[in-house]
Amino acid sequence: MRRKIRKISVGPDYKNAMHYQLGQTVCGDHEILSIEREENGEIHLLIGKDNNAFFWKGYTSTVPISIEYNIDF
Repeated sequence: MRRKIRKISVGPDYKNAMHYQLGQTVCGDHEILSIEREENGEIHLLIGKDNNAFFWKGYTSTVPISIEYNIDF
């Protein structure tokens, strides 16, 4: 089962980590559209604006990452 990721925090210390959340505005006026976790553990962030989407950042499994999944009740 593939769960939808809502937010990631990158860094060894959660309080001072870099936080990325779906819908967050980045790079001026682009929005985080999707946070994907690959089978090899890598994380990719997809951003977009005006019906254009592209991969913005990627993190390997060597970087400490905290993942928050979307919960649908």
